[in-house]
Amino acid sequence: MTDTKEEAAAAPPPSDPTIVTHPDPTNDCRGYGKLILFGEHFVVYNAPALVAAVSSATTCTATVDRHPTTGTNTATVDRHPTTGTNTATVDRHPTTGTNTATVDRHPTTGTNTATVDRHPTTGTNTATTLPGLTVQDDRPSIPGYKTEKAEEAEVALNLVLQHFDLDPTRVAIHLHFGGTLCAVSGIGASAAQVVAQARALSKALGRPMTEDEINAAGYEGEKGYHGTPSGIDNTAATFGGVLRFQRRVAADGGAAAPVFVKKKLRQPIRIVYASTGITASTTAVVGDVRLKKEADPSWFDNLYTQYLDLVTRGEKALDDGDLVALGQCINENHTLCQKLTVSCPESDKLVEAARGAGAVGAKMSGTGRGGLMLALTPTEEIQDAVYEELKKLAPQVWKTTFA
Repeated sequence: MTDTKEEAAAAPPPSDPTIVTHPDPTNDCRGYGKLILFGEHFVVYNAPALVAAVSSATTCTATVDRHPTTGTNTATVDRHPTTGTNTATVDRHPTTGTNTATVDRHPTTGTNTATVDRHPTTGTNTATTLPGLTVQDDRPSIPGYKTEKAEEAEVALNLVLQHFDLDPTRVAIHLHFGGTLCAVSGIGASAAQVVAQARALSKALGRPMTEDEINAAGYEGEKGYHGTPSGIDNTAATFGGVLRFQRRVAADGGAAAPVFVKKKLRQPIRIVYASTGITASTTAVVGDVRLKKEADPSWFDNLYTQYLDLVTRGEKALDDGDLVALGQCINENHTLCQKLTVSCPESDKLVEAARGAGAVGAKMSGTGRGGLMLALTPTEEIQDAVYEELKKLAPQVWKTTFA
């Protein structure tokens, strides 16, 4: 049997930003990574998609705080711990007494840290343009990912704060991200981040939320990364497992709550996935596909019809545990992605290498034009062989299972 759940349309009740709250030091609020088996881009236009969460996850700890003694807001006025003087607008260097408010220099390198502040131990960036919000991002990532996504990330995190009715100009908020999920295009790192953030804020505020409410908060955050997200990534990040996901249209033509079905696999499915080393903007790629669709509707409609047949066969193969048939459908999905112009030479090369090493199916996964590919590897021996072959070509390669 499969369990059908429907995402709640209502947002959680707003929180009171005047509450003094402190995080549990053992807090471990997670958002899972995911890989798309079927449905890239078509899912945006209400076609069903199949998505599988991976075991690695992003974690978050949140602090939402006022000054512990005076109760005054430390988001806009911070006091020096010894002198009590205001250090928010004019900070003095401890040795020279010079003003470091507009240009602060790193004590060792002398570089300007006024716009990019580094954590004293980890070196991670804790600066944002939002007064009162600091972010310590210790997620593992491929080179360049966090820089490429920095502006989108700040918008996304703030959207989640707004969903909780938290204003970082009135309340001091600190978010600390970590976990084992490597941030790379295609793994759903953005959704894992905002879902983990939502869980952490729920915990820090002492406001229990249902999984549907966490999912709704994650969807709001995804808008910062993707503009008009499908909802599939935040759903996988929230619930984990293997899901069938489909957006719906309401009677008035607006968006209705999407429907997702938790799939029951006959056996764990071994896969290998690898990075092209290219970080792509989901907003840009999805927008480009939309423009192509609007310019040539018959072209897109033909591919859409092919996909609907493909995903029906692919879901049946998944339910039956027929990995050979599933692999063939995965191969066909990659071909459709190529026709959509969302694959790239780097992805195609890894896909061909995986098939040559014994994978029964391989395809790009996610936004495309970079990001990830995945390979279906029925046995441990095939999984190892594909892993070793892809290590020769890809900057990062991982082995895992869907279960």
